[in-house]
Amino acid sequence: MSNDVEHYSDPQEAMIAQFLMNSDGDELTDILVAALEDAFRILGEEFQTIH
Repeated sequence: MSNDVEHYSDPQEAMIAQFLMNSDGDELTDILVAALEDAFRILGEEFQTIH
């Protein structure tokens, strides 16, 4: 991986790039898992509302 700094217009992309550059894979995985859990919780709530 290059040490060149890339500029991102999307703050989320910049945050992910920073995690990857710092080799914080475990922390990034924890964030992504939490986001998926939230998404599934929201979908479950929406499903219950529909039925």
